[in-house]
Amino acid sequence: MISAEALAACHARAFEGTGRGWSVAEFTALLAEPGIILAGDKRGFALFREAAGEAELLTLATDPAARRQGVASRALAEGLARLAATGTGRVFL
Repeated sequence: MISAEALAACHARAFEGTGRGWSVAEFTALLAEPGIILAGDKRGFALFREAAGEAELLTLATDPAARRQGVASRALAEGLARLAATGTGRVFL
């Protein structure tokens, strides 16, 4: 499992100059919620929330140093596969 600190650091780098990265406290709270699916690694990740057979992509972040290497594609594929394995039929962006 990727730590909340690593997620917040990656998120901050991914959105630097274009928005506000989420804090360690925000990631800690999200990871404690039921139905949260985290896929990827400290270089890039996808975070989903699943409920009642549906899911939403909460965020997708890739460290700028790891872009154009398939990190986000792998994180999305991993997350979608895990959701499909639970019977999730629909995913919203």
